[in-house]
Amino acid sequence: MKKIYLAGGCFWGLQKYMSLIQGVKSTSVGYANGIVENPSYEEVYTGRTGHAETVEVIYDESRIGLEFLLRLYFEAINPTTLNRQGNDIGKQYRSGIYYVEPNDLPVIQEEIGNLNRKISGQSVIEVEPLLSYYLAEEYHQDYLDKNPNGYCHIGPDLFRRAKNAKYDQAL
Repeated sequence: MKKIYLAGGCFWGLQKYMSLIQGVKSTSVGYANGIVENPSYEEVYTGRTGHAETVEVIYDESRIGLEFLLRLYFEAINPTTLNRQGNDIGKQYRSGIYYVEPNDLPVIQEEIGNLNRKISGQSVIEVEPLLSYYLAEEYHQDYLDKNPNGYCHIGPDLFRRAKNAKYDQAL
């Protein structure tokens, strides 16, 4: 199993989206790469802790590749908006890819390059090693499963796309 940490607005929707992808074994939501140890949601929400709302994605690399995961991730975010996804505004809602294995960095850089060519511009996705990750409170875990009508900036069409995406198919 491999891990990658992805930030892209409110973590509720991104967790649901990533959990639907075949080959993803588990997800959790938490706070990554900030300056406060073990922050609460109330602290992160202020934007003063430096954390990003982030989804930990554990996936089976024999069933799905990082390249494919990143391409699906790019479909779920607006890669050109800084510190914003949908109605979520603030540094805690920035887009980011946080890696734990150094050999993932060239793959991430290649996919960001492909994305930049596709959008004819420069994405603002933060790419950094994971420095810290603190699990969010239990009520945030699998929030949209517990609250199907909860707020989400990712629409139902993208949820269907994630569920039906096949690794052996080109995006």
